[in-house]
Amino acid sequence: MKRILIDYKKLDREVAALLIETYPYGYGDEDIIAFKNLKGEIIEAVELRTADTIYLVKISRSLAQFISNFEDTIEKELDTKNLNSEKDNPAIPKLEKSVENQIKSEIDLE
Repeated sequence: MKRILIDYKKLDREVAALLIETYPYGYGDEDIIAFKNLKGEIIEAVELRTADTIYLVKISRSLAQFISNFEDTIEKELDTKNLNSEKDNPAIPKLEKSVENQIKSEIDLE
């Protein structure tokens, strides 16, 4: 099993999502692991396990803020992607209107 010490800013999207899932309300004192690095500096981290890797995610002042803002950021990105998708393919809204009009006309025929 690999062991990786990493700053949360360098996590890929999947591992960042797992971090949020593991600590949805933030982390407490009991979650913090403290140790000295080779330079003798005290490092504090939280543990995050995947099937093949144990991550020690370094704690910084902005990690708690990252956890609390993660959902908002993902929602904004998804909204932006959906908006861009509609702009890139303008036929999609027209197709939806066409289907809507067809349904209305079928209802009128009955």
